[in-house]
Amino acid sequence: MATASFNMQSVFAGGLTTTRKINTNEHFAGSFSNLKRNYPVGVRCMAEGEPKKEDSTATPSTSALPKSPSPPPPMKPKVSTKFTDLLAFSGPAPERINGRLAMVGFVAALAVELSKGENVLSQISDGGVSWFLGTTAILTLASLVPLFKGITVESKSKGIMTSDAELWNGRFAMLGLVALAFTEFVKGGTLV
Repeated sequence: MATASFNMQSVFAGGLTTTRKINTNEHFAGSFSNLKRNYPVGVRCMAEGEPKKEDSTATPSTSALPKSPSPPPPMKPKVSTKFTDLLAFSGPAPERINGRLAMVGFVAALAVELSKGENVLSQISDGGVSWFLGTTAILTLASLVPLFKGITVESKSKGIMTSDAELWNGRFAMLGLVALAFTEFVKGGTLV
């Protein structure tokens, strides 16, 4: 150990282009006796930014320790395109699809109520089921196609039309549709 330390000190103290024979003691007599160094040794500092001032209260042992590099930024998890993952309870599709259906249904229910004077329950019984099933099929397929391609809703949201705004509008539309049906049921007729 002492010999290795002495050899390293002599290599660094001797200059950059010197040739030195490594001195060994009896423990390493046969293995390293003929080694020579013919290459320059240098130290290069790769620090970025301005040099920091040494703190006079810091001990040499703690200030000489190298700082660990900062970890790389976390990678975004790959989006799953499996049918079961997309339609899972906490998956990306169910709340969005239900919110989109509720937005269309709430606006359609109010429009028919204003134009024909029918409440929500009579709209459903007068052929609204077929319209509901057709709209559900079209909006579900239209919502699932980009998700199967791996495109997230968050990646396409810009400006006012954000994915969070769509979620909140869908939630309010779901509440509004239920409140409209409940109010009409309690009232016994149309809201307007």
